[in-house]
Amino acid sequence: MASRQRPTRIGRVASNKMQKTVVVEVESRKLHPIYRRMIRRITRVKAHDEANACAIGDLVRLEETRPLSKEKHWRVAEILERARVTSPVE
Repeated sequence: MASRQRPTRIGRVASNKMQKTVVVEVESRKLHPIYRRMIRRITRVKAHDEANACAIGDLVRLEETRPLSKEKHWRVAEILERARVTSPVE
């Protein structure tokens, strides 16, 4: 029996203040049905980060999973791009 491919999303980490959980902002663009302009929607989802490896600003790929808690239905599959760290000006 072949396993089905899980839905994936790509987004940016907005918060990593919880243990083993990150908040990821996923952007979607769609055409407005009347005005024919692109509309940008940002959805914030909670994702499971087992190793606490994500930092704020990282670009991550999420994979849908079984419900892990009340609001957590995604897990971090991989970190695509690390956030650029800038040093404070002295």
